[in-house]
Amino acid sequence: MPRFISDKPAEALMFRCGLALYLAVILIGSIPGARAEVGEVASGLVLHFVTYACIAYLLACGAAGSLTARAIKAFCIVVVMGALDEGIQSFLPYRNGALADWMVDMSAALFVTLTWRIRGNGKTETV
Repeated sequence: MPRFISDKPAEALMFRCGLALYLAVILIGSIPGARAEVGEVASGLVLHFVTYACIAYLLACGAAGSLTARAIKAFCIVVVMGALDEGIQSFLPYRNGALADWMVDMSAALFVTLTWRIRGNGKTETV
């Protein structure tokens, strides 16, 4: 059975850090008033883009497979993560889920994974 996470310890750690960052976003976003305080520093769209771009990068670096497979895995995971994030927000009385935020999440993931794949992450892909 093929592995989903890289066998290399440093890469596997990056994948796990991407998951941990996502969980932190969910937990912090669930605290009443926390989003409003963070919103004073940067707009919601900037926060979504930067956060999900970082998550996508960490997941792509830590996934197993070819560079293309890793980029696709990371993008797909972030699409689901963004949808879950917005879904969770829609159930909180002091938050609201927004399709625009999810689109920004996907745009960030697409930008990062395409850039990561095109640049090759310093590696050459073997067929």
